[in-house]
Amino acid sequence: MFPNLLEATKEYWHKLDRLEAAYQQGEIPLEEVDARVAELMTELDQERRAAFSYCWQGWQYWLTTQRETLIGLAILVLVTYAWLLISPISLSS
Repeated sequence: MFPNLLEATKEYWHKLDRLEAAYQQGEIPLEEVDARVAELMTELDQERRAAFSYCWQGWQYWLTTQRETLIGLAILVLVTYAWLLISPISLSS
Protein backbone atom coordinates (compact mmCIF):
# COMPACT_ATOMS: atom_id res chain seq x y z
CA MET A 1 0.00 0.00 0.00
CA PHE A 2 1.30 3.42 -0.95
CA PRO A 3 1.93 5.73 2.03
CA ASN A 4 -0.17 8.86 1.64
CA LEU A 5 2.31 11.58 2.53
CA LEU A 6 -0.06 14.43 1.66
CA GLU A 7 -2.74 13.10 3.99
CA ALA A 8 -0.16 12.49 6.74
CA THR A 9 1.04 16.09 6.40
CA LYS A 10 -2.53 17.43 6.62
CA GLU A 11 -3.13 15.32 9.72
CA TYR A 12 0.14 16.59 11.20
CA TRP A 13 -0.98 20.20 10.76
CA HIS A 14 -4.42 19.47 12.23
CA LYS A 15 -2.80 17.91 15.29
CA LEU A 16 -0.47 20.91 15.63
CA ASP A 17 -3.42 23.29 15.40
CA ARG A 18 -5.29 21.37 18.12
CA LEU A 19 -2.15 21.32 20.26
CA GLU A 20 -1.69 25.08 19.84
CA ALA A 21 -5.32 25.72 20.73
CA ALA A 22 -5.01 23.58 23.86
CA TYR A 23 -1.84 25.44 24.86
CA GLN A 24 -3.40 28.87 24.31
CA GLN A 25 -6.39 27.88 26.43
CA GLY A 26 -4.02 26.84 29.21
CA GLU A 27 -5.00 23.18 29.11
CA ILE A 28 -1.45 21.86 28.71
CA PRO A 29 1.97 23.22 29.77
CA LEU A 30 4.72 24.25 27.35
CA GLU A 31 6.86 21.22 28.22
CA GLU A 32 4.08 18.87 27.12
CA VAL A 33 3.65 20.88 23.92
CA ASP A 34 7.36 20.49 23.16
CA ALA A 35 7.25 16.75 23.82
CA ARG A 36 4.10 16.27 21.73
CA VAL A 37 5.53 18.30 18.82
CA ALA A 38 8.62 16.07 18.84
CA GLU A 39 6.35 12.99 18.71
CA LEU A 40 4.34 14.44 15.82
CA MET A 41 7.51 15.25 13.90
CA THR A 42 8.72 11.68 14.42
CA GLU A 43 5.42 10.30 13.12
CA LEU A 44 5.56 12.50 10.03
CA ASP A 45 9.19 11.56 9.44
CA GLN A 46 8.29 7.86 9.53
CA GLU A 47 5.57 8.46 6.94
CA ARG A 48 7.97 10.46 4.78
CA ARG A 49 10.57 7.69 4.95
CA ALA A 50 7.95 5.07 4.06
CA ALA A 51 6.82 7.10 1.04
CA PHE A 52 10.41 7.64 -0.11
CA SER A 53 11.21 3.95 0.34
CA TYR A 54 8.10 2.96 -1.63
CA CYS A 55 9.00 5.29 -4.50
CA TRP A 56 12.63 4.17 -4.51
CA GLN A 57 11.66 0.49 -4.61
CA GLY A 58 9.20 1.19 -7.42
CA TRP A 59 11.86 3.03 -9.38
CA GLN A 60 14.34 0.18 -8.90
CA TYR A 61 11.73 -2.36 -9.99
CA TRP A 62 10.91 -0.32 -13.10
CA LEU A 63 14.60 0.00 -14.01
CA THR A 64 15.07 -3.74 -13.56
CA THR A 65 12.10 -4.68 -15.73
CA GLN A 66 12.81 -2.07 -18.42
CA ARG A 67 16.57 -2.54 -18.69
CA GLU A 68 16.53 -3.74 -22.31
CA THR A 69 14.24 -0.91 -23.37
CA LEU A 70 16.47 1.69 -21.73
CA ILE A 71 19.61 0.23 -23.29
CA GLY A 72 17.95 0.19 -26.71
CA LEU A 73 16.81 3.78 -26.30
CA ALA A 74 20.30 4.87 -25.24
CA ILE A 75 21.83 3.18 -28.28
CA LEU A 76 19.26 4.82 -30.54
CA VAL A 77 20.04 8.25 -29.06
CA LEU A 78 23.80 7.71 -29.47
CA VAL A 79 23.45 6.55 -33.09
CA THR A 80 21.21 9.52 -33.90
CA TYR A 81 23.66 11.92 -32.27
CA ALA A 82 26.59 10.38 -34.16
CA TRP A 83 24.64 10.56 -37.42
CA LEU A 84 23.89 14.25 -36.83
CA LEU A 85 27.58 14.95 -36.16
CA ILE A 86 28.81 13.08 -39.20
CA SER A 87 26.20 13.98 -41.79
CA PRO A 88 26.61 17.34 -43.57
CA ILE A 89 23.82 19.78 -42.94
CA SER A 90 22.60 21.30 -46.18
CA LEU A 91 21.24 24.81 -45.82
CA SER A 92 20.93 25.58 -49.52
CA SER A 93 17.53 26.55 -50.83
